[in-house]
Amino acid sequence: MLYNAYELQRSLLAGASAFANIGAEFFQNPANPFAYFGGGPVLASALDVFAHAAAPRGKPGFGLLETEVDGKAVTVFEEIVLQKPFGQLKRFTREGIEGSPKLLIVAPMSGHYATLLRGTVERMLPKHEVYITDWRDAKLVPRSEGRFDLDDYIDYIIAFLEEIGPGAHMLAVCQPSVPAYAAAAIMAKQNHPCRPKTLTMMGGPVDTREAPTAVNTLATERPFSWFEQNVIATVPMHYPGGGRQVYPGFLQLAGFMSMNLGNHLMSHWEMFKHLVQGDDESAEATKAFYEEYRSVCDMTAEFYLQTIDAVFQRHLLPQGQFYHRGVRVDPADMKDIGLLAVEGERDDISGIGQTKAALTLATKLPAKHKKYHLAPDVGHYGIFNGSKWRNKIAPIVEDWIATHN
Repeated sequence: MLYNAYELQRSLLAGASAFANIGAEFFQNPANPFAYFGGGPVLASALDVFAHAAAPRGKPGFGLLETEVDGKAVTVFEEIVLQKPFGQLKRFTREGIEGSPKLLIVAPMSGHYATLLRGTVERMLPKHEVYITDWRDAKLVPRSEGRFDLDDYIDYIIAFLEEIGPGAHMLAVCQPSVPAYAAAAIMAKQNHPCRPKTLTMMGGPVDTREAPTAVNTLATERPFSWFEQNVIATVPMHYPGGGRQVYPGFLQLAGFMSMNLGNHLMSHWEMFKHLVQGDDESAEATKAFYEEYRSVCDMTAEFYLQTIDAVFQRHLLPQGQFYHRGVRVDPADMKDIGLLAVEGERDDISGIGQTKAALTLATKLPAKHKKYHLAPDVGHYGIFNGSKWRNKIAPIVEDWIATHN
């Protein structure tokens, strides 16, 4: 019922967005005298903002066609190297460049597409052969493909590392810090030849008992049964995954938007003012951010619920009770993997200390294989995107990889 109601609303807004877009174009047309005086520019700007906010969105593309290596422009090719039912491994190859460190970026399965990390990939491309986990929208996966839970997520990471081969490095952003950390520990115990040389965890909920945020509080103040009964929906039958139980991306987006509603309203107000003033460049920058931010996908109910239970409510990993396929995951099994924990001083999703806990749990890892960085005045998204990521944080990650390569 919830999903059907959303689909109805989405259809209505799509029509309203189309009409608003037509109206905006009418009042912006140079041949229209109202485009130059009266309320024309204001009305056009208001319609433009509404049209953008209400427009339906699909999966964005990475669009990374070029990078710069040693001051020279190099063509970038994007390809799928391994395809699985719930995700695929993508590689970004730089024409004529070989021998660079291989880096697997593990994207979060948290309602957004892997393209949310476009800026992360773009910044790491000049010095690395970059791979990324490109997770599928659960509503597009037929029920015949079976389940996908936290154990499967870990299996996928291991399979992707095996596909890349020995000597790879791994970078996990936010939610996948836990499964990536578990995968590294499992592979270390097995002395797996494809275990990562380094694992960088950025703003990840390794131990959410440290500096709990609003996200952590939401996950703990309600019983597990509440999440089962209130946020899980059934995919409508007109989708390939019809009948599958999911945590809808639109609910995740609504939750994140409501956390910082004032900031989002101000962003749209600023976009409106930029349009009225003719500052199209600033308005387009805001549009580009929200184009990505509002592009959401569903995740399987079993993955979402298992993550709520194991990571946010029972804190199984830091308590030494996290199991994968019936076998306990022990961070102490890591003895030669370089661990880098990066946190943002103003992160309102993963509090200070939650990612750093990964270093403490790896009790048998020498100090030279551990590093912690607290990024001053950086919020959650600033850890992996934006100017502070590009100029301050990425160089630290690059140096860590180079040191252990």
